[in-house]
Amino acid sequence: MTTDSTPTTRPAEAAGTLRLGGDLTVNRLGYGAMRLTGPGIWGEPSDPEQAVRVLRRAVELGVNFIDTADSYGPFTSETTIRRALHPYADGLVIATKAGLTRPGPNDWRPLGRPEYLRQQAELSLRHLGLERIDLFQLHRIDPAVPLEDQVGELKLLQEEGKIRHIGLSEVTVEEIERARGTAEIVSVQNLYNLADRTHEEVLRHCEQQGLAFIPWFPIATGRLAAPGGPLASVQVSRAATAAQLALAWLLRHSPALLPIPGTSSVEHLEENTAGALIALSDEEYEAIGAAA
Repeated sequence: MTTDSTPTTRPAEAAGTLRLGGDLTVNRLGYGAMRLTGPGIWGEPSDPEQAVRVLRRAVELGVNFIDTADSYGPFTSETTIRRALHPYADGLVIATKAGLTRPGPNDWRPLGRPEYLRQQAELSLRHLGLERIDLFQLHRIDPAVPLEDQVGELKLLQEEGKIRHIGLSEVTVEEIERARGTAEIVSVQNLYNLADRTHEEVLRHCEQQGLAFIPWFPIATGRLAAPGGPLASVQVSRAATAAQLALAWLLRHSPALLPIPGTSSVEHLEENTAGALIALSDEEYEAIGAAA
């Protein structure tokens, strides 16, 4: 295992790049902003100033893809991003999502009526301080509404110039292809990490079709990194945390993967982004994959 030659001051750049929709180039290690909220992903974080520091530090470390959603807070994550980073630096991509309502902490319910998705897109534009959202993702497919109607409304928003690109979340290969019958899709965001590769078929489909695959919970919210966890016994040629190994494995596993580890801690953010500096040998890659 070696380190990349990219200066350690901007380690996220060592992850390489990925093109969203053929025209948005982002570094392949992003940041997921779900944790910049209170308990249960509800309300304000306990330390709002720390949330601002985390976002600013992420950009300093070379992160230029930040993923959020209207339902994080709700809206707390989006407004914190605006407070911390607006006006946005050139090349910084802010992706958001709609399609889940929040009656209370830890309560998530799909709602995909076209008028609701439009309303939430308009609110996200306002909360983020944007004229156009670079990547707007359908957070969940609402089974009570035809998929074509949900994606069709996003296509209308795209045609109006309010959305640049459209993505999906928690979908199957069949659902991806159905959605692509209505609008161009550039990304898929599904649960995926070293320990849970249930969506491997979806990942390989994204590779074949030129879609980005954005794995949420890329280090299994710490389970892989816990003392005595699956990676504790893996021997590597240099010091690295389990979280860093999990991220390095994802970056090696597929060029379509765009991990978005989230944290409310500057220290953990710096640890995570340093994972992009790790270049696994073939043997280490195989050993890590087998251990989990």
